[in-house]
Amino acid sequence: MTATSITTGGARIDSSRTGARIDGTISVNPVLRVAPASPAVAAAYFGASLAFHADVSDVAAALAVDGDPGFVVLDSRSTESWDQGHVPGAIHLPTALIPEQAEQLLDRAVPVVTYCWGPGCNGATRAALALAELGFQVKEMLGGFEYWAREGFEFETWEGHERRAADPLTAPVDAEDCGC
Repeated sequence: MTATSITTGGARIDSSRTGARIDGTISVNPVLRVAPASPAVAAAYFGASLAFHADVSDVAAALAVDGDPGFVVLDSRSTESWDQGHVPGAIHLPTALIPEQAEQLLDRAVPVVTYCWGPGCNGATRAALALAELGFQVKEMLGGFEYWAREGFEFETWEGHERRAADPLTAPVDAEDCGC
């Protein structure tokens, strides 16, 4: 096969590494069909992403340290969901009630970390948007309550405290943290 270079989205793609020539056309693999962003654009995007998101492991580590972690955790799910389990110390404020109740429950000077069920739910995103529109500093906890429980962190239910064994697909079995 003869290597061919094409330019797409400002990036040069060499077909000898990314695709094959079939019937005179270049077939680029699905990953590189849209070229990666330049390093500067990628750095800006991923830097911004960290300003908007925190993962459950980082939230748990910050909450585990004695003293004020510098933020509050907000569970944006229904009362029934809250009763099934929630992050200890979290404030319960369903997304639909944020416009009416956020001012009474939250301090604008303290950043808020929102969560909902898990990665398949955008409730925490909607809650974060509602809070940001009201003037609160906010981050979304990636993974939500699902990953909080799956990573083996203690949670509260209407019956008391619980903890499940960490899922080895989401948390290291024999280490303090994942090292990311």
